[in-house]
Amino acid sequence: MKKLIGLVFLMFILISAAEFTSSKPQTEHTIEGTWELVNRFNYDGLNVTDTIPNTNGYRQIKMFHKGKVMWTRYSPDDPTEWFGYGRYRTTSDKLEESLEYGSDAMMKVIDTTVVFEFELHLDENTYSQITLDEQGNKTFAENYKRIR
Repeated sequence: MKKLIGLVFLMFILISAAEFTSSKPQTEHTIEGTWELVNRFNYDGLNVTDTIPNTNGYRQIKMFHKGKVMWTRYSPDDPTEWFGYGRYRTTSDKLEESLEYGSDAMMKVIDTTVVFEFELHLDENTYSQITLDEQGNKTFAENYKRIR
């Protein structure tokens, strides 16, 4: 009986130790979902020099789902329609959007730049896409909050 109790006790210790030391993979944040632009930053290459808030009803929404991205923007001060659709992919620190279709104004941009690459800072409910210049210096950021 003592041997059985000792064996059960030993098994309990081993199971507890295995659970304590086992490395469970951390859940990575995902960009999948719907996001709303909160504000934008201008940079001097490294530091934020200006924060540009949304004003006068300006609204920009982005949706990411199964490798597809779609975004739209509304600004009462600008009658130009802005929207785009395409594919995206992310790594831990990069966002790449390949736009295929968009509004008339966006199609003019797509004609010259098909792939948009950004430095990505992603948390559970916020993300920033940061534009870098040719030397890798930060120039501009769009900062989003998750709404779905």
